[in-house]
Amino acid sequence: MSFDDSDHDDFNLFQDPKDFYKPEPDPTSASHTQLDGNVITVRLVGHNPLWGHLLWNAGRTISLYIEEHAKDLISNRSVLEFGAASGLPSLVCILHGASHVVVTDYPDPDLIENIQNNIHQSVPDSLRSRISAEGYLWGNDTENILSHLPITTTEPGFDVLILADLLFNHSEHAKLLKSVQQTLKRTASATALVFFTPYRPWLLEKDLAFFDLAREGGFSVEKILEKVMDKVMFDEDPGDELLRRTVYGYSLTWKHL
Repeated sequence: MSFDDSDHDDFNLFQDPKDFYKPEPDPTSASHTQLDGNVITVRLVGHNPLWGHLLWNAGRTISLYIEEHAKDLISNRSVLEFGAASGLPSLVCILHGASHVVVTDYPDPDLIENIQNNIHQSVPDSLRSRISAEGYLWGNDTENILSHLPITTTEPGFDVLILADLLFNHSEHAKLLKSVQQTLKRTASATALVFFTPYRPWLLEKDLAFFDLAREGGFSVEKILEKVMDKVMFDEDPGDELLRRTVYGYSLTWKHL
């Protein structure tokens, strides 16, 4: 069986339908008011399959926590953020006295360029040499990240790690913990801040399983915060509304140091 020219015109088997490839959404922005009244506005990528196009409740909450405790927690200390999206907590850190900040997320060019844009827009010229953005896959080698620290550092690693709304990715818990182990300075005062909301309340136990893994991996785990937000992130989501409005904060520190 064969088709004549009219048959080909009728079928067009290999031609994409009109509007098959929809344009990527435009970038958006979100504002965060600090405790001191100053407003940080961050640009968000238009869309990202890893949810980097949103400013999550844990990111806002951990930013306020950092500001509240900046003198003891952040001042003159090095900071590393995983899964940063817009990088808001990292921006708060550098603006409140951190010595060095490295902001990381999945090595997607749009995500990293967006973080760099937020650094440029929110961080004064005098501080920009102390903050940088890097693409990073959890569980991979951390040499490039650690290379941002001053070579005079006697104990390798960062004083503070930031993990905001990352625990929903259950299959990646072991890789994320490995990265924490490789980058958190082995001193008694070093801490990893892990803040999250159970956006899928029926999977809360799987979220919390990260902390069981952390205990097995040499960390002490302490709950340091529980905050109920004014509203949920997504009105139409199923599950317990109170849980979906609640941000939980934990700290990880090394055992036996």
